[in-house]
Amino acid sequence: MEKIAFFDTKPYDKIWFDKLNTDYSIKYIESKLTPDTVYAAKGCKAVVAFVNDTISSETIDGLCEIGVKLIAMRCAGYNNVDLKYAKDKIDVVRVPVYSPYAVAEHTMALLLAINRKIPRAFIRTRDFNFSLNGLTGFDLHGKTAGIIGTGQIGRIFIDICKGFGMNVIAYDPYPAEGHDIEYVPLDKLLSESDIISLHCPLTSSTRYIINEANLAKVKDGVIILNTSRGQLIDSDALLQALKDKRVGGAGLDVYEEETDMFFEDYSGSVIQDDVLALLVTMPNVIITSHQAFLTNEALNKIAEVTLFNLKQFFNGEALQNSVVYQPRQK
Repeated sequence: MEKIAFFDTKPYDKIWFDKLNTDYSIKYIESKLTPDTVYAAKGCKAVVAFVNDTISSETIDGLCEIGVKLIAMRCAGYNNVDLKYAKDKIDVVRVPVYSPYAVAEHTMALLLAINRKIPRAFIRTRDFNFSLNGLTGFDLHGKTAGIIGTGQIGRIFIDICKGFGMNVIAYDPYPAEGHDIEYVPLDKLLSESDIISLHCPLTSSTRYIINEANLAKVKDGVIILNTSRGQLIDSDALLQALKDKRVGGAGLDVYEEETDMFFEDYSGSVIQDDVLALLVTMPNVIITSHQAFLTNEALNKIAEVTLFNLKQFFNGEALQNSVVYQPRQK
């Protein structure tokens, strides 16, 4: 039975992998995969990693030195993997799709919670304060939602928005053919949207797509949602736009400096990230800790596809979900 090192383990991971695994001896490790924790995978031929593991050139060298042949990402994203360095050294696979509905539905939950002041109302009523002052929202019906990125998650969120009677416009350099989507230039989306929702991957062209210059173009009071990747938003610029009341609210499931924070309990600590600390205190900001994917259906699919990827590798088959470095086209 092949041995697998499983990093950054959480209780909900073990439930589904233990339920579906019949072929491997899985060594569960609570620590993230970093150059300093590579040694924990000694004796294993594959590692299972997650979005906030540090899979740098140093980590890859360490894995190769102890005989690890495969990095199995149990997520869709792989921007934390140095793919260029991994090429010809170690195989990398991922879970390209698990539950786009989970992420899209969480995005709408953030929008509803911000708009209708649900967290504030909940806190009040727990103290038997039933005043409605300060809880006024607005109808989503008839408002314009601007969707940046129209992959599976973006398209599902578009359908949800249309179900609320919203007008939808979208920006994507690679439009999805065969779908009833109105594409517009980015500047038009920024200036006309009441809600802007990010559903694009993190690339060199999308990093900080929401920055100081673009925030100067948005409609006053816009709500910004991000359930994709933290570095799509310049957090300093967003914080200032919230202070200036240019942005009316933000729902964030990801944060650009989340690696050392999210998925862990720091409730007894003094947070050193001043931007995050200020964002958390704002009444018109809701931050969840990268939980948009967290449904039973998604966890089941993640375990299922990861185990399938491992099976293909150990059987010497072509890796259907392989991730390979591709040089940028000039």
